[in-house]
Amino acid sequence: MSNLLTISPSPHFKDKPTTKSLMFGVLTALIPTFLVSLYSFGIGALVTTLVSVGSCVLFEWLITKYMLKQQPHIADGSAILTGVLLAFNLPSNISPFIVMFGALIAIGIAKMCFGGLGCNLFNPALVARVFLLISFPKAMTTWPQPIESRMGYLDAALDAVTGATPMAAIKAGNLSICENANFFDMMIGQTRGSLGEVAAIALILGGIYMIARKIITWHIPVTIILTVLAFAGLLWLIDPAQYVNPLYHILGGGLLLGAIFMATDYVTSPMSSTGKIIFGVGIGLLTIIIRLWGIYPEGMSFAILLMNAVVPLINKKFQPARFGAPKTK
Repeated sequence: MSNLLTISPSPHFKDKPTTKSLMFGVLTALIPTFLVSLYSFGIGALVTTLVSVGSCVLFEWLITKYMLKQQPHIADGSAILTGVLLAFNLPSNISPFIVMFGALIAIGIAKMCFGGLGCNLFNPALVARVFLLISFPKAMTTWPQPIESRMGYLDAALDAVTGATPMAAIKAGNLSICENANFFDMMIGQTRGSLGEVAAIALILGGIYMIARKIITWHIPVTIILTVLAFAGLLWLIDPAQYVNPLYHILGGGLLLGAIFMATDYVTSPMSSTGKIIFGVGIGLLTIIIRLWGIYPEGMSFAILLMNAVVPLINKKFQPARFGAPKTK
């Protein structure tokens, strides 16, 4: 009697790591950012994260069990990770109902409609963020001041200051914000923004942890950051009166969150090292182009989704050699 082979969708690994261990490894790397968001935004950060995670897990369980008629696999941690990343792309004072709607988009449309884990073309959390940004622009761009929002979730939601994030100020032409640059506040999470984009140091620590644990490789995040640094830095050197210090582009928006935790998604990023570098360069260039000349002040989400669509072509051009096959010259 011949042995049967079990065929499963990507991601595939040749050794010890499993999908579950990798998902929870990423979640572990996100703990510092979550702690900073709790310190900066108080209970609003906790409510938004819990609603997002709970909704993503619930929707995946319901869709898998009752619509796809399959055994749910929510224990693998993928739905939890999607919920955390979605929450980290939202303001702390956003309505829980909008968060639930975003979770439905992320799981129901961006993930399960493509066949579930390993089959989705686009990053589910980013699809939901862009959908919410287009559908609820005011709610998605009302930012409470981090220190003030510690007063409590209801007070922060009712009295939220519609203040500009660093990227929004630059987009509006308010370059005077750079004259008194306080990069330290941007490093520790004392600027307006989404839950997961305000604390650069926490994101960097999470990235170092994942690279050290070989959960991700350096190719995508480092390439994105260097591309942004080079492109934005060149523009700044050419005309400093019109363009800002490139550190603002790296620290002042969702670039680090996207580069370290979103663009490195196993399913929606290239497989080869060369492909990852091309992928990272594309994201870096598109991010700056959208930030400087597009409609929206933040271009990271759009850039990653656009490059997600190119991943099949990159993988086709730069295919890793099959195990046991002779190397091609």
